[in-house]
Amino acid sequence: MPPPDPSSGPDAPRTPNAATPVPPSGTWSGRFGEAMTERMQRFNASVDFDRRLAAVDIAGSRAHARMLAARGILSSEDLAAIESGLATIEGEIASGTFVWQRALEDVHFNIERRLTALVGDAGKRLHTARSRNDQVATDVRLWLRQAIDELDTQLRALRRALQDLAERYADAIMPGFTHLQVAQPVTFGHHLMAYDAMLARDGERLRDCRRRVNRLPLGSAALAGTSFPIDREQVARELGFDGVMTNSLDAVADRDFAIEFTAAAALAMVHLSRFAEELVLWSTSRFGFVALADRFCTGSSIMPQKKNPDVPELVRGKSARVIGDLTSLLVLMKAQPLAYNKDNQEDKEPLFDAVDTLGDALAIMTDLVASGLTANVERMREAAREGHATATDLADYLVRKGVAFRDAHEAVAQAVREAEQSGRDLSQLSVDELRRFSPRIDADVFGVLTLEGSVASRDHLGGTAPARVRAAIAAARREIASDPTKGEA
Repeated sequence: MPPPDPSSGPDAPRTPNAATPVPPSGTWSGRFGEAMTERMQRFNASVDFDRRLAAVDIAGSRAHARMLAARGILSSEDLAAIESGLATIEGEIASGTFVWQRALEDVHFNIERRLTALVGDAGKRLHTARSRNDQVATDVRLWLRQAIDELDTQLRALRRALQDLAERYADAIMPGFTHLQVAQPVTFGHHLMAYDAMLARDGERLRDCRRRVNRLPLGSAALAGTSFPIDREQVARELGFDGVMTNSLDAVADRDFAIEFTAAAALAMVHLSRFAEELVLWSTSRFGFVALADRFCTGSSIMPQKKNPDVPELVRGKSARVIGDLTSLLVLMKAQPLAYNKDNQEDKEPLFDAVDTLGDALAIMTDLVASGLTANVERMREAAREGHATATDLADYLVRKGVAFRDAHEAVAQAVREAEQSGRDLSQLSVDELRRFSPRIDADVFGVLTLEGSVASRDHLGGTAPARVRAAIAAARREIASDPTKGEA
């Protein structure tokens, strides 16, 4: 028997990470008689992007090793060596000294090969009772769970910024639009709280998606489970999963949890894009409703007067990326037979991009709303006086006087035509002029034709009355503060 190799085993010196030689056949066994070409390595490898899973891969390996030891499948000495080696690798990755090798294909093999170099045969035993199929599915779920929690926190920050801005402008009157035509007066605070409501649902979707993300695939092995007496529930508890996946084929083969998340992310980006579009419009000289702080804008290389709303435009544009990420994942999954296929290596880049893009958009929009957005209250009010915004209020007035709504609608339509022909707003017609269209109109009509009277009359749950806007803001703040799902592990 040859003497033990002092460069391996639990007592081996912890040398700085160096590239571990790859066998001529690559990462695989003697089943293969020739090595991969350099082009095949590049085409086949995922380590250039999946290395960001390193922390969760190590966490999953540590929990798996502890379970194997608890079940008597792994010795206590091997467990100690594995945990020591994984700690060393964590330090090397954190310090930037870990050498990633494309020839080792992915994050899993890179870490496993380094672990084996550090602790010898114990590192080789770590992969007992698991496959890269259930390992990567576990890693992605662990990573995405954390990403959802961080995005949820960012969503809440943007909502708080919107609520603060809405409170500041709870009384500011602006035109509400349908078909981008002046429709009825609303308050700017009410308009902003519409986006808060959308973002609240986005948060609900993310948290609901998290429940389905938070299921453990590990223990499913390649596709059929394992013959070793493992304890999947122990691993689930240690890693903070709510439970285990109950079908081994499904556990390794499907990526519906990633698709569901990306759908929620795409919808959140659509909401941000709609808000961004309005900021682009409102900041033009034609609207003049808002001003954006200089630090969120850029100039022109040729036109010195320009101040371009780059942040809203980029958010609007980046929504296309996340919508594309969703489409990529749907198409990726649509024709795969059970169980795992190499196609699923392509799930990570769209998923990572969706997380990164949504996170960046939420962060910059939070900064913009909190400190870079000012409303031109007078210009908004002037615009609300255009387009006969209180016409519906006049129709409602006539209904309260006993006129059938359809008759009231026709009478007001005729009054609007008269106002337009004379170049005036509906509110500028005299009582005598208005009475030509309905004898039920009296001097009290101007109480409903004013902008303040119009918004104040919408004094019900969900209405634009300033008091209701402030109540909605208070309710939204309570909802954020009391959400029982906040702070989940």
